[in-house]
Amino acid sequence: MSKPRKPLILVCNDDGIFSQGIQALAEVADEFGDVAIIAPDRQQSAVGHAITVSTPLRARPFRIDGRFDGQAVSGTPADSVKLAHNQLLDRKPDLVVSGINHGSNAGINILYSGTVSAATEGTILGYPSIAVSCTDFDEDADLTGCQDAARKVIGYVLNHGLPRGVTLNLNAPSGPLKGIKWARQANSRYVEEFEGRVDPHNRNYYWMTGKFQLLDEDEKNDISILEKGYASLTPIQYDLTAYSLLNDLKDIEL
Repeated sequence: MSKPRKPLILVCNDDGIFSQGIQALAEVADEFGDVAIIAPDRQQSAVGHAITVSTPLRARPFRIDGRFDGQAVSGTPADSVKLAHNQLLDRKPDLVVSGINHGSNAGINILYSGTVSAATEGTILGYPSIAVSCTDFDEDADLTGCQDAARKVIGYVLNHGLPRGVTLNLNAPSGPLKGIKWARQANSRYVEEFEGRVDPHNRNYYWMTGKFQLLDEDEKNDISILEKGYASLTPIQYDLTAYSLLNDLKDIEL
């Protein structure tokens, strides 16, 4: 009698295929099944759900950390998941995990994040998907707590699945895991400024700066939970319809 086939877990990110975070997440995924790492060949932070349409994509195979088979894609995180689904994998994944990102993807950061978008693309393609991020931007951050949180969430999703159209967005502080709490996305934004400069050819250019602003007073949001030292876990969806307003507008003719 043949042994049951292990789940195939596709690992992606936006920090690039050789980041510390993606290797840390692959180590956790390896405890649950076979691992395939397919991710951008370079840093792709804050690209959101961008896809490449004007140039061809290339994928180069690599052996990562002497343990994992991987392919580096000359595109975005969403490109990487699309290409894995359509061309690069011998079989379809049972789970897509993206991360571990260096830097929080809570609040409004969900919208800009390439890490979250890779997971969301997995959801669009019909796979249970999880995005994992550490609030610490330091490349040498202690990711053990993030790994422990990811281990719990991956185990849950493999056992229970997810509703169609839903992605889980996991954020955790660096260091040991204090615990995981369900949370909603915080109401937040960036207040941006642009510093104008002139280059040696007398052409204007601009550097964006700004501050993060939390607009939420309810402490059950993801950012407030992270500030208390817990990991936050938020179910998100790519359907952007404002259903409550749509219902209010249903009898209005234009």
